[in-house]
Amino acid sequence: MSRRGQTLRGGATMSLPTDTIWDLKMSRIKFGLGVASEIGFDLKQLGIENCLIITDPILVQIGTVDKIIRIIEDQDIGVMIWDKVEPEPSLNSMQDCINEFKESNFDGVVAIGGGSSIDSAKVIDLILTHGGKILDYMAPPFGEGKKIPGPSEPLIAVPTTAGTGSETTPVSVISFPEKKVKGALFCGIPTLGILDPLLTVTMPPSVTANTGMDALVHAIEAYWVRPYTSRPKPKTPLERPVYTGATELTDVFAEKAIELIGKYIRRAVFNGNDLEARSNMLLASFLAGVAFSNAGVSLVHAMALIVGGQFHAPHGITNAILLPASVEFNIPGTPERFTRIAQLLGESIEGLSVIEAAQKSVNAIIQLSKDIGIPYGLESPPFNVKEEDIPHLAAETIKVQRLLEANPVPLIEEDLNKLFQKAMRNWTPA
Repeated sequence: MSRRGQTLRGGATMSLPTDTIWDLKMSRIKFGLGVASEIGFDLKQLGIENCLIITDPILVQIGTVDKIIRIIEDQDIGVMIWDKVEPEPSLNSMQDCINEFKESNFDGVVAIGGGSSIDSAKVIDLILTHGGKILDYMAPPFGEGKKIPGPSEPLIAVPTTAGTGSETTPVSVISFPEKKVKGALFCGIPTLGILDPLLTVTMPPSVTANTGMDALVHAIEAYWVRPYTSRPKPKTPLERPVYTGATELTDVFAEKAIELIGKYIRRAVFNGNDLEARSNMLLASFLAGVAFSNAGVSLVHAMALIVGGQFHAPHGITNAILLPASVEFNIPGTPERFTRIAQLLGESIEGLSVIEAAQKSVNAIIQLSKDIGIPYGLESPPFNVKEEDIPHLAAETIKVQRLLEANPVPLIEEDLNKLFQKAMRNWTPA
């Protein structure tokens, strides 16, 4: 049996059993150019007669939603629509939809859009199916931490961005603007993800860059987190956490996602009509979503939850800016993995020591960020973080232990102070 040591007073140690089991979770996925044309058929196969569409106003304006509605209605399926999803959605916005449709007769949900739409749909589906309040199911300190009673109504996720992987993740990020913080609700994975690269060609370059870097962070963090064998063995299978640690299979998904993003993100940003690049970025986003929704995330996401809540910045940009310093900090914990990341991002490591080769991963990430227009650091817009903000950010981040405990290098609050300081400026702007 795998075991880990725990130090006791006086220097003695005892061994505690660690987990020997992993359980891969992912949505059913349909992928390919034009696959959205089959959504009516898929809903019919699921027995759905009336669906609630969750989306944002921009996708309504550009006609994406109308096209999908026509496909659904061609199968004689009823449609209701809520198109008020906001960026970085708040608890109140999700509650508005719940209040509007709590008496409605629907038996399936379709989420069209980026992570904000799909995350909102997961939460809305949960509450409209089982009742209660959103905070009932959020873990403390946000909510009551109640167990979800069972499956929600079928949810079909149709991503129009390539970054969050929300079509296969069990978590929704919820903003609390009044508290200047974000929280996460684990509410189950979608029933089906429909990944059509044609739906992503309308993304402007900035959104393509931000969401693509979000996917890269998901893949890299899933690759560096501690393995599942480092976690305590749960008393029962039900007590096994959603994020179980890196496994042989999540490594495969993460490596392929990193490779695809390194190869195709620049092309997708510079030419939105490049369907090969769009297809591979959408695939990479999904692969990264599978990797991190099973293995977990750690340092970058812990810091980003606090920064995003305090400064209302897009999640993808926040992750991208915090990534270089986090990689450099974690290299000593697993240098071979960062060497592999450098290779996957196209860096040559011939003749270098392991640490020198691992450092190349930082260089590759910074160059990639510069190439696609990611802001240079936290002191830049849209953040405008000041030196005096850093102690508070560090003090709040150290509280996110559910993520930090998976980091390959243990850290304390002073380490976070230094990391935020380093992330103020990843490179000197021109």
